[in-house]
Amino acid sequence: MTRSTKKFLSLMLCLALAFNLTACGSKKDDSASTSAPTATPAESKTETSDATQAPTEAPTSDVVKPESITVMCDGTVFTEAQGRAAFEAALEAELGIDIIFNQPDHSGYYDVVSQTFVGGDWPDVILLGAAYYATYASAGALADITEYWENSDLKASGRFINEDLIEGIKIDGKLYGFTPARGNGCVTYIRKAWLDQLGLEAPTTYDEYFNMIKLFTENDMDGSGDASNTFGVTAAGLIGNEAPFINYLPEFYQDAYPDFYKSADGTWVDGFSEDAMAGALTRLKEAYENGYIDKETITNGTKDCRNKFYDNKVGVFTYWAGTWASNLADNLATNGLDSELVVLQPIAEVGSYIERQAPVWCITTKCANPEGVFKYFFETMLDGGAVQTLWTYGAEGTHWSTAAETVTYGETTETYQAGEFHMLPSLETPDTLVKKNHLDPMLSLATFAGEDPGVSKIAPVALDCAEKFNEWSTVAPVIVSNETISNYSGDLWDLRNKVITQVVTQGMSVEEGMQMYKDGSASMVSEILESLNN
Repeated sequence: MTRSTKKFLSLMLCLALAFNLTACGSKKDDSASTSAPTATPAESKTETSDATQAPTEAPTSDVVKPESITVMCDGTVFTEAQGRAAFEAALEAELGIDIIFNQPDHSGYYDVVSQTFVGGDWPDVILLGAAYYATYASAGALADITEYWENSDLKASGRFINEDLIEGIKIDGKLYGFTPARGNGCVTYIRKAWLDQLGLEAPTTYDEYFNMIKLFTENDMDGSGDASNTFGVTAAGLIGNEAPFINYLPEFYQDAYPDFYKSADGTWVDGFSEDAMAGALTRLKEAYENGYIDKETITNGTKDCRNKFYDNKVGVFTYWAGTWASNLADNLATNGLDSELVVLQPIAEVGSYIERQAPVWCITTKCANPEGVFKYFFETMLDGGAVQTLWTYGAEGTHWSTAAETVTYGETTETYQAGEFHMLPSLETPDTLVKKNHLDPMLSLATFAGEDPGVSKIAPVALDCAEKFNEWSTVAPVIVSNETISNYSGDLWDLRNKVITQVVTQGMSVEEGMQMYKDGSASMVSEILESLNN
């Protein structure tokens, strides 16, 4: 959050200049424009198997179809290493539109996003996380697509599952982006083998949770003869770098929320200033100082955490629900470890897990034909047929198949009959199968017009985890942004991170930390709350 909010300041300073630059959307062939009309409705240029022949809802209006669309997205869409070229070719064939992807490295995605907006060569379409969506919408960089959604064939189709999620991303009653799937969130995974080794049941309260991670740390859980090389829980940071911030360590934060949120009486408050945050710091400090929390948590990335989990060094890991339940189990099995995981129901003090605000597909205000982009790019993501299959499972022959064949990945070999839908080995990691493309079938906001072609291939452990998370979660507080927040957010998050680090890892008392925050943030918080509440 700290790095990204600093880049928002650059955006605010340069935005006026950027708006005066020529329209973006530079193509492979600069002679063509994203606004160039074609009267031909989207038609498939390739034959597809019976698995994808559920009726596709082709746009029926007279909206002008773009010849090309420039798209900036992160690694949640197939990357080049994962076969994006095949996906892109199949998507272009279905839409009859030249789709030009700009896909920066996933870890540095928002650095490039900021540089792109400041530089002025904007894409037509951009994928943004919730905080960035609010900021760029507030800055006037995103097109208002409210009317397009309200009049869309998709909204009228009856296949859209939850319109409340679309309502939830409106800003001041206007829609500046589109989400084809719910946001998902994190659940706490516990090694069942470790629980069994100590004769423990899954915890239901914080005291039971604390005792569990204590025992996981103090006992020789990996059988190495050294009780000092395992620990209770790991995480990628003591606090997340984007909303909902607390999702990797929910048992410690409980009812604390370290950012601005709207209270029950309708007023905005600063959650970091509240007593609940002092309680969270107290719990984090005690567990960290005793070594129950991985000492490298402050520098861990999510990959570091996963590797420690796979290497049998940690017993508890809070991570994404659904598909990752299967991924974690598969990787444990690959390492020769017991792969059975307990998906922990939220302990009493937590109450519910937090579902993040979903990433949002947006049309920039420099797009020459936003209505056409919405109709032919956004709506077709959930067309109920061939295009939705592409966004969900990828390209036939590269990511999935219905051919009669024998498929080998890792040490596993499976044989399929003709017409049987199955995923293919990943181009990036050939010892595993492709899981999905951008749309997780367990999170998609629209049903297929016929049967989901890949529903039988969803791992039962992943489906079970997704259903539990949906039952046990609530949506994160709405993210807001305005000029005042943009001006102060970087400094405010620097201070918040400093307080957490000093208290949890450097010996500062909780009382001293909360006073440090109060002294350092008072004027900023006061001005932000005034801007929100007035």
